[in-house]
Amino acid sequence: MYLLGYDVGSSSIKASLIEADGGTLVSAATSPDKELEMSAPEPGWAEQDPETWWSHVVKATRQIVSEADIDTNDIKAIGISYQMHGLVLVDGDQQPLRPSIIWCDGRAVDIGQKAFEELGEEYCLDHFLNSPGNFTASKLKWVKENEPDLYNRAVKFMLPGDYIAMKMTGNISTTTSGLSEGIFWDFKSNGIATPLLDHYGISEDLIPEVHPNMGDHGKLSASAAEELGLSKGINIAYRAGDQPNNALSLNVLNPGEVASTAGTSGVIYGVTDEPLYDRQSRVNTFVHVNHGEDHPRYGVLLCVNGTGIQYSWLRNTLLDGRSYSYDEMNEMAGSVPIGAEGISVLPFGNGPERPLANKNLGGRINGIQFNRHKIGHVIRAAQEGIAFALNYGLQIMKEMGMDIETVRVGHTNMFLSPVFAEAFTNVTGKIVEMYNTDGSVGAAIGAGLSAGVYKKRSEAFAGLKKVKTQEPENELVKSYSAAYGRWHEELERAM
Repeated sequence: MYLLGYDVGSSSIKASLIEADGGTLVSAATSPDKELEMSAPEPGWAEQDPETWWSHVVKATRQIVSEADIDTNDIKAIGISYQMHGLVLVDGDQQPLRPSIIWCDGRAVDIGQKAFEELGEEYCLDHFLNSPGNFTASKLKWVKENEPDLYNRAVKFMLPGDYIAMKMTGNISTTTSGLSEGIFWDFKSNGIATPLLDHYGISEDLIPEVHPNMGDHGKLSASAAEELGLSKGINIAYRAGDQPNNALSLNVLNPGEVASTAGTSGVIYGVTDEPLYDRQSRVNTFVHVNHGEDHPRYGVLLCVNGTGIQYSWLRNTLLDGRSYSYDEMNEMAGSVPIGAEGISVLPFGNGPERPLANKNLGGRINGIQFNRHKIGHVIRAAQEGIAFALNYGLQIMKEMGMDIETVRVGHTNMFLSPVFAEAFTNVTGKIVEMYNTDGSVGAAIGAGLSAGVYKKRSEAFAGLKKVKTQEPENELVKSYSAAYGRWHEELERAM
């Protein structure tokens, strides 16, 4: 018996097939080989074609089926994880009307801020736990204002994972968690955020049918099965944004448990049973994947946009033509002292940053001395800057009353770098536990939990193994604290 999970990211699409009994990874594939492009028709914009996501879902699936050599009738359920906060609009033929406005696009910041002020900050925080900000509802309002003909042709809006589920089943639906991440959910009424939609002049008819994250999302259609190389009728049993799903993949489901990831963006995600919020909406609260009226679960999410994408930029742009691997870059960073001998990098070059109250500072490299510093200094400062930015947000979470001691992460992406892992552990002062999992494996586990393949939580996470534990060291904490202090001064000047 097998489970299939997808992680539909803005950099790539990954698929993982696991054996349900024991959670052993059977096969995994990532498509494309190089990172997906983001289109920026205007400064601060970020778009991707939803059909591009689907084409790479198909490629990754066919690779897995070819390599695994299994009977696809033995795949019992499918789970989908996806990049959060994107907007997809489709017409009556389920065709995209425009490229998706994705998570790091900044065009709707002013719209969300205006709604925050006009509806009342207290009201928004009390009902939505967030400012409307730059989230999906505000992006939809931007389309209504700026592309009215297109808006009037739209039958439904969706999040990126909803679009992939539609391609698989032919049905258009969404989730409670998805609506909360788009600021379409009213936590007070436990229903649609009608006052915000009314304020924006958006009809509730555009909202798809709503399902729990763990529930019946339809069955794989014959046409989709043929395209993917799978058997028709497989249950689509789970759907969640990438950060709630990353938490699930690390068995972070209960209050006090905390997950982190450092892929294209960097995130710290803590689970609570209280609807907490930051008064400035620099950290955001959404419905967690296992939320229920009798056992409320909320995810408090800190997001730094410019994480892995900054490191990719260094490799592909600053080092263009030198063909350094990420491992080689990590070695170069490791040859430089803590603090990069005076260089500080602000990793804020991927759109408006929520921890900075939606300011768009741009990425900055400060303190370079041409007769002293080499590329290794810049690489180290970049990795430290990401860790420092996450620590900056962690202080906001602390102000909200979240007491964090241990952070669980997948042994992947930036956490594969010894420099980054050391910097993150020692500047935050937190114990970091690294596990052998990723988002696509988590989506497969979520599907198994939802479909009843697993009767107990312990069965679902039988394959989750701790790879490494990293603890703060007193001397390193002092060194990173000094470097963080200098970095923070640079940030204050930039603000």
